[in-house]
Amino acid sequence: MNREVGNEVSAVPRLAVLGSVNMDLVAYVDTVPGGGETVTGTDFRQVPGGKGANQAVAAARAGAEVAFLGAVGDDAFGAELRANLVSHRIDASGLRTVPGVSGVAHIAVDGRGGNRIIVVPGANAAAGAVDGDEARVAGAAALLLQLELPMEAVVAGARLGRGLGVPVYLTPAPARDLPDELLANVDVLVPNQHEAAAITGHTEPRAALAALLEWVPEVLLTLGEDGSLFGRRGEEPVHVPARQVEAVDTTAAGDTFCGSFAVARAEGRSAREAMEFAAAAAAISVGRHGASSSMASRDEVEALLRG
Repeated sequence: MNREVGNEVSAVPRLAVLGSVNMDLVAYVDTVPGGGETVTGTDFRQVPGGKGANQAVAAARAGAEVAFLGAVGDDAFGAELRANLVSHRIDASGLRTVPGVSGVAHIAVDGRGGNRIIVVPGANAAAGAVDGDEARVAGAAALLLQLELPMEAVVAGARLGRGLGVPVYLTPAPARDLPDELLANVDVLVPNQHEAAAITGHTEPRAALAALLEWVPEVLLTLGEDGSLFGRRGEEPVHVPARQVEAVDTTAAGDTFCGSFAVARAEGRSAREAMEFAAAAAAISVGRHGASSSMASRDEVEALLRG
């Protein structure tokens, strides 16, 4: 299948995602409670999420064919999480069902759209690439990874991608020490500003970017309201501002950005063009409630870019 990208015709890219899939239990409050404090919420929603599944849905809605690798429990949430992926035309044949509970995330969203998240891994602790998944990853335009799975599974996934010649994207969230073996197999690191600071010790974005580029060939640093910063070894960084919108829920904005950026790069767009595409997708996402349920379709993104 082909589509027009700019003035050229491009094949629809195929991406693979190895990552977490959770049921998000979202409480909306005016102010997030402090220690020992109880507050009254204004709304509650149950929405499929997980950083891996979010990136997969974002990529699918941005126009890619997507294969997802992960694990859910044999509970009611597991069936619903699988159905959500399938409803977005994602190949979920690599999503295993294991005994026990599925992953869940307890999310509090405050009146400014900010969030606080507690993730309980559940079945995600059993996730990882298994025999047969090589065929799902081989030939993909990118393999997307995050850190909500056991580190050994993430390292093995990155090693698999590198061995198959597939560009490996890593979102280092939640932030933690990154093993040398993992970094050696990553092509594009996609942290937010807080994760970059935690990893490098640098709070200034360009200093953090420079430090990260000593470890990986390319870095896409997301800066929230300040946009994004892309760096490649030996080249000047590229900055693209965020689109100014009123945020109601920033949950999964970074995952939307990463998934959309990977699709745009796979279609042959420049880094700047891909950042602009991803910024438009993220802008639409933060104006809606929820994680995967908030993500824009490709037509909506293209319409915003044209406008």
